[in-house]
Amino acid sequence: MLKTLKELLADEKRTLAPYAMHSAQSLGRFHKERVDNTRTPFQRDRDRIIHSKAFRRLQAKTQVFVSYFGDHYRDRLTHSIEVSQIARDVSRSLGLNEDLAETMALAHDLGHPPFGHGGEFALDDVMKDFGLHFEHNEQSRRILEKLETMNPNYDGLNLSIEVLDGLLKHEQSHHLAHIKFQTSAHLESQVVDMADEIAYTNHDIDDALRSGLITLQQMRKFKLWCRAEKDIQIQYGKNIDLKRLQSRVISRMISLMIQDLCKTSEQNIKKFRLNSIDDVRRHKGKIVDFSRQLKPEIKELRQFLMQNFYYNPKVARQIDRGKKLLKKLFLYYIKKPQELPEPYRSEIKLGEAKEIVVKDYIAGMTDHYAEEQARAHGARA
Repeated sequence: MLKTLKELLADEKRTLAPYAMHSAQSLGRFHKERVDNTRTPFQRDRDRIIHSKAFRRLQAKTQVFVSYFGDHYRDRLTHSIEVSQIARDVSRSLGLNEDLAETMALAHDLGHPPFGHGGEFALDDVMKDFGLHFEHNEQSRRILEKLETMNPNYDGLNLSIEVLDGLLKHEQSHHLAHIKFQTSAHLESQVVDMADEIAYTNHDIDDALRSGLITLQQMRKFKLWCRAEKDIQIQYGKNIDLKRLQSRVISRMISLMIQDLCKTSEQNIKKFRLNSIDDVRRHKGKIVDFSRQLKPEIKELRQFLMQNFYYNPKVARQIDRGKKLLKKLFLYYIKKPQELPEPYRSEIKLGEAKEIVVKDYIAGMTDHYAEEQARAHGARA
């Protein structure tokens, strides 16, 4: 039996918690469209993101290792998929809207430039010369509202307001929020934020171990790892193959973090007496969160990764090289905007600031495309 939109909305009303973001409560889109009778608004939003050019480009953008470093390391696309899986699991456990959480998870890194956070720092540095800044969450929203051009009637993907405002993670002074909220537009947004942390903490450990930049012996100094490894040895025995052990322990760590997050968040929902989406928006402070016991364990893992993985010379050299490359590209296009592709030149002619257009072009590049452009223009500069 094919379910109609009416039946899908009825399913949400029956299964979602009262504090969840129900599709029927959506404020809609900025450009009116015909209703899709087979999908909820957030399901439509998810599908548009998956079919966007910006989403496809994530497969060639750096997570930690430059995207062409090796086939088995995470890139921005695999990271986004992992975040979406965790966000769906947490949302399901808490009675939240899985489709909304998945949509935001898939979109949350669309604005990331080449070369990971190094590329973000590079673009932020050069934009400061114009009294501006660069932040990837803002760029993600700009892509969704303007830069993707799939429909002849409007710029952007025309997503639901709840998706756009749910992507805001930092102070609203840098953004245009359409929903009034104290901490977040809905709990699904907080879930995605925490799912992001669970995903990158664990897959960065996995990639670091795989690369040999950290060792199993180093990881055995951490409480969370030891607790997870003990569980795995009870389940599989102590003679498990090393690679399989590492894989299973990381999987178990993800489970432990998800369980703690769900339990603590449920306690917070009851503690703060949240009975509606309006209660969520009026609440000041985090609701979806880890326990006080787990937070320091995660923090020490993050500090270890910062010192031994992210700042490892093997990683840092790649990122520093990428930062210099993007700055050089930015300055080149600022001096020679006529070298930009036609759609970007047209934006300048229509009145968009040159530095904004150059920023948009470079932020959308993949790692290898940025390398190609730097080589080509370096020869002519």
